[in-house]
Amino acid sequence: MAANKTQPTSSSVIDYLNTVDNNKRREDAFVLLDLFDNIMSEKAVLWGESLIGYGEYHYKYESGREGDFFLTGFSPRKQNLSIYIMPGFKMYTHLLTKLGKHKAGASCLYINKIEVFFIFTYFIKSMSSLTGKLIKYSSPLVMSQSSYTILYKASAKG
Repeated sequence: MAANKTQPTSSSVIDYLNTVDNNKRREDAFVLLDLFDNIMSEKAVLWGESLIGYGEYHYKYESGREGDFFLTGFSPRKQNLSIYIMPGFKMYTHLLTKLGKHKAGASCLYINKIEVFFIFTYFIKSMSSLTGKLIKYSSPLVMSQSSYTILYKASAKG
């Protein structure tokens, strides 16, 4: 069986983000990088050519196909910012209604503006139930829709 085409690389996440053509998309990607870095205990890893991932899990489908992929991450696509959580967004439909303009796939959230992204930490916090070790900040992160100010309070490290 063929391996997953998207694999972790040793390439620099910062170098990749600096190649994003659209200035606003690049700025937003750096805001997401800071956000994820301050929530996740794992380091950002570039998966393939354009996915920034955190954590890793092994999956196996009923068909027998299996592989490894990141637990959560994002990608600054040309059309939008793509946010990934591997358990999917189905259990968060009540939160998605508060998110503003977006599209959602099974495990992918597509947003055009970072301003609508204020509710994201609830998705990330859900990841702690999968591993119990991903979250390093316990209080909710609040993102100002007008200034992109990120406010967070560090929890005691164990």
